[in-house]
Amino acid sequence: MKSALILTALLLPVLHAANAAKPNVVIIYGDDVGYNDVGAYGCKLIPTPNIDKLAAGGLRFTDGHCSAATCSPSRFSMLTGHYGFRKGVSILPPDAPLCIPTDILTLPHVFKKAGYDTAVIGKWHLGLGKKGTPTDWNGEVKPGPLEIGFDYSFLLPSTNDRVPCVYLENHRVVNLDPADPLYVGNPPKNHNSTVYPDGRKNPEAMTYYSNSHGHNHSVINGIGRIGTMVGGKSALWNDETMADEFVDQARKYLSKRGDKPFFLFFSSQDIHVPRAPHPRFHGKTKLGYRGDAMVQFDWSVGAIMEALEKEGLAENTIVIFSSDNGPVYDDGYKDGTVVRTSTKEVDQGHDGSGPYRGGKYQIYEGGTRVPFIISWPAKIKPGVSHALVNQIDFVASFAALLEIPLDPADAPDSRNNLDALLGQSEKGLPFMLEEAGRAIGIRKGPWKYITAGNAKSKVKPQLYNLDDDIGEQKNIITEHPELAKELEETIRKLKKSGRTRP
Repeated sequence: MKSALILTALLLPVLHAANAAKPNVVIIYGDDVGYNDVGAYGCKLIPTPNIDKLAAGGLRFTDGHCSAATCSPSRFSMLTGHYGFRKGVSILPPDAPLCIPTDILTLPHVFKKAGYDTAVIGKWHLGLGKKGTPTDWNGEVKPGPLEIGFDYSFLLPSTNDRVPCVYLENHRVVNLDPADPLYVGNPPKNHNSTVYPDGRKNPEAMTYYSNSHGHNHSVINGIGRIGTMVGGKSALWNDETMADEFVDQARKYLSKRGDKPFFLFFSSQDIHVPRAPHPRFHGKTKLGYRGDAMVQFDWSVGAIMEALEKEGLAENTIVIFSSDNGPVYDDGYKDGTVVRTSTKEVDQGHDGSGPYRGGKYQIYEGGTRVPFIISWPAKIKPGVSHALVNQIDFVASFAALLEIPLDPADAPDSRNNLDALLGQSEKGLPFMLEEAGRAIGIRKGPWKYITAGNAKSKVKPQLYNLDDDIGEQKNIITEHPELAKELEETIRKLKKSGRTRP
């Protein structure tokens, strides 16, 4: 026993030194933030000094992508290394079960294997509970983040335009009153829970602003939501203080991190609808709620960076800033942000996609080409990279960084792109897939090919040379039929094989 104690005493400093050498990792994830919604990427109408500072001190990618043009599949892909279309993952409804299988390797699992503490704070929208079993919002809500590798979670369970409008800490709803049980969907008969106005029957209840399409079921805080809930009045969130709440939770987590290195997935609700920035951000832009919400998100970024500095963690922390898909304007609420031009929707003259075509829901570059910044003061030299990179490769790339071996079945669509992510190579990916609903696109060098998908898809086959046509305006498929056929065959093989990584 004395020998064991001596050995432990000798090993502890070694273990502490090993942990100290491993970089902490923070992913700051925006919601519907487009390429041109950030000053460092050319935005002139929205001040983003904190994000711009992060870009100036890190590596700013001009060809960085999420894997899908909508949130649930892009988040799923980033955390699992599987394309969403392989598992049938699309935008999830409020009562969806957890869409990530609990028996597969995930990004937080990679970090846990390397001795990290792991946490997710913010928007989830990847489902909660078991398939085929109604989620018990009054008891333990699981499976969820803790069952797929996170040690701690503080969540907006679905998204801010969907019920339930409560926070979930680990397995339980925060501040829930047992006398006012919470039910999502159809409540039991003869319940005594709080009943909220139905926006379809009582549109006057939508006092914050009215809906434009479909966001008019349960009205919470004067805002219509997708889906129905009853009960949980004491647990309701305040839309205008949501950013403050998530930042406070991140600060608490960073101050209690212990000796382990950590992985924090900070998933902001900004700038997703309903945009309800805190009043202190009102009028910070001339773009109304959407622009002001982006200023609020920039504040959140600055607050997290300040917390890292305060805790002495900034030098050896990898901070990744990105978004789950491209921009959208009128997405269910009449908040005054949308102006339609002859070719696209913009926000009162501001185009969140910049020079790229499309945005959220669309297979074009504006749907997946998003702000993508990586800072690691101890290792990464500041600069700009034109390498093709994708969030789906985080699993394999961080596994390589931390020397965690991957089995063939692990993260089959995730490839080790570490050299490009760290700025040590400009090569990037030789090709990658993108998805938007039923449409699939492939990027290979300067070429972008979009497949017709299936019979229900309205998208026609298209081919663009992005070197000559960055806005994807001229479909040249008839000029290069053999190339289009080759790229179509590549997509077919990748879908059939079930994997991208060799």
